[in-house]
Amino acid sequence: MDLLLAPFPYSFMAEAALVAVIIAIPSALLSCFLVLKGGSLMGDGISHAVLPGIVLAYVAGVPLLAGAFAAGMVCALAAGYPDANSRIRQDTALGIVMSGMFGLGIVIYTQIPTDAHLDHILVGNILGVGRADFASAGAIGAAVTVILILKWRNFAMLASDPVQARVSGPSVRWLHYGLLAMISAAVVAMLSAVGIILSVALLNAPGSIAFLVTRRLQGML
Repeated sequence: MDLLLAPFPYSFMAEAALVAVIIAIPSALLSCFLVLKGGSLMGDGISHAVLPGIVLAYVAGVPLLAGAFAAGMVCALAAGYPDANSRIRQDTALGIVMSGMFGLGIVIYTQIPTDAHLDHILVGNILGVGRADFASAGAIGAAVTVILILKWRNFAMLASDPVQARVSGPSVRWLHYGLLAMISAAVVAMLSAVGIILSVALLNAPGSIAFLVTRRLQGML
């Protein structure tokens, strides 16, 4: 036990552990609904699609998180519309949008003369989180967690029986886009700490493991 607790007298290790808890709670709750919905690719797609928003935000001199959220919402809307209004399946639309936006981000980045490196966007920098990162992650994490707790029955119906959800619950369209918006927000919250790559794992692994342990949604959550 002493060996496990040895790093925490250092402030940067304690802060890293705290931000890990902050981002783990909303991402784990979201992952349960993504697994039930069969939409695990959504987290992967949105996390990769934020790259052009980050690059453009850097060029414009605005916070990178603002650009990432805007790009994530564009990806969510662009992938969600064909799924709701055409015969194109969601995974197909998301794959096209994700690869297109990620490629666009690479092209823009290579055409901008700068010495800046975006490696921390890919892998994060959990030992270097600051007050702004805590504020954004905490606000987003709290909002996503509260919404999922209050509306978990509606999102559960959307994930398990969309047809029944259309006739007995609130607007399925709002639930659908709301889920996509929360995924985008969660990716933004995780960006500074764990980056694009690990955010995919946090949006998939917890729900997948919980699904193997229990067959009740309350137990998964």
